[in-house]
Amino acid sequence: MSDNTVRGKGSRGVSRRRFLAGTGSILGAVTLSAHVNPAYAETSAATAPIDSGAHVPVLVIGTGYGGSVAALRLAQAGVDVQMIEMGMAWDTPGSDGKIFCNTTTPDNRSYWLRTKTKQPLSNFFGIPIDKSIPKYTGILDAEDFAGITVYQGRGVGGGSLVNGGMAVTPKRENFASILPSVNADEMYNTYYPRANSNLGVGTIDPAWFDTVDCYQFARVGRKHAQRSGFPFVFVPDVYDWDYMKQESAGTVPKSAVAGEILYGNNYGKKSLQKTYIAQAKATGKVTISPLHKVTSVAPASGGGYTVVIDQINTNGDTTVTKTVTADRVFFGAGSVGTSKLLVRLKATGALPNLNSEIGKGWGDNGNVMCGRANHLWDPTGKIQASIPCGGIDNWTAGGAFAEVAPLPTGIETYASFYLSITNTPHRASFSWNAAANKVDLDWQQAWKQTSIDMAKTIFDKINAKEGTIYRTDLFGVYKIWNDTLTYHPLGGAVLNKATDNYGRLHGYTGLYVIDGSLIPGNTSVNPFVTITALAERNIEKIIATDL
Repeated sequence: MSDNTVRGKGSRGVSRRRFLAGTGSILGAVTLSAHVNPAYAETSAATAPIDSGAHVPVLVIGTGYGGSVAALRLAQAGVDVQMIEMGMAWDTPGSDGKIFCNTTTPDNRSYWLRTKTKQPLSNFFGIPIDKSIPKYTGILDAEDFAGITVYQGRGVGGGSLVNGGMAVTPKRENFASILPSVNADEMYNTYYPRANSNLGVGTIDPAWFDTVDCYQFARVGRKHAQRSGFPFVFVPDVYDWDYMKQESAGTVPKSAVAGEILYGNNYGKKSLQKTYIAQAKATGKVTISPLHKVTSVAPASGGGYTVVIDQINTNGDTTVTKTVTADRVFFGAGSVGTSKLLVRLKATGALPNLNSEIGKGWGDNGNVMCGRANHLWDPTGKIQASIPCGGIDNWTAGGAFAEVAPLPTGIETYASFYLSITNTPHRASFSWNAAANKVDLDWQQAWKQTSIDMAKTIFDKINAKEGTIYRTDLFGVYKIWNDTLTYHPLGGAVLNKATDNYGRLHGYTGLYVIDGSLIPGNTSVNPFVTITALAERNIEKIIATDL
């Protein structure tokens, strides 16, 4: 088992663990401190955006986990790489001196081309909390499909900008159900350790956790879990825990302790900007073009691929359309972005030889959210670090792992809040809607009942033991479960189906998928370490055999 695999609180090696920072477990916003983190400026894209007419050896679509791994390893192999990113660079402070906006006061920086926020926790004490905002290319995309809203990061660094950094290696016994065609020995001996090392996964001091005020909410969650017989586990994370100790002590600008998470984190979190992307840019062989959106990839007459790219402004308007040629193209736009693009390119004739598996096998990682109303003798604390630090493991018996999540409102809520990952069997497909000129997803909200039932194996028992009830005021009026969202989109171009066993797209030499769309719908834990490790595995093979 990997050093970073989830383990029970009493097991050996506790000091090597890191806390869980849930991919979107917070109510929906992120704050900034009053100072700019120099780390972001250091990794800014200083080079000019790609020129129309350019010819590049490799073009990577997207700057999330898979794309960043590919760019770094290709550059280290001597290949020049051009990365195309639809979102902003997020390296320049706004008029308030901050890169990201505050949790409790979301502004134009918070959402991708929306005029009203769409926070996962939409109500508080029954009062709607979403607000109007100026339309802008903000950091969090709440993309609506039939039956589900998919939360995704927009910017250089992709999902790493907006998740909580929960760096979880799945239990070895679950791996065969996650990626059945992949050699587990190679993943656990080589690629998971490589991913964890390069992502900067580290550990928190359990003794500090037991005393600090900002984790009172998690200690309450631990007590309730253990009293009902459930294992409470600490989980690895990419947050800088030494920095959080200083935040709590008041010696540095506050970041997680100020509630920063879902709209960006200024200081403590090791996003891809600080890890893989910083390393890739340091090679001098990687160029990133933010606010660029790939609209077409098709075989070029002289070999390679013709790629059409719209450059956009911060209103989302296309300012110029560019055409470039790439010898090889890596699709790393995330599960939704890659799937939508490939489905459209196949249906409209740009890439007609893609096989029938394109768009299939999509899942939500079984995400559902709920809150519990605790007794007055179980306060969860006014100050809550936005980085979740543990979870309740009932995967084997009930098909659910529940993150004990913060609810950083700045007031005492007496509430325990949870994001659950469940073993849902449901998978949806993307398809081309020619009449509407868009890609649809056939997800059904009713499918979430399976996930609710699995999560209830934990929380019904805790409520019965503690004499508590579910909160009904967080997701609407008298609504217990948020069953309308996912933070963990997976699938749509499944490994060894839409691609070969290393991400090469069937039907076209030189086209690859390198992101979460390769994983069929569920990872049993937060998925980004698995996405990163799989990308490390695949790109090593591709460099060795294809270049």
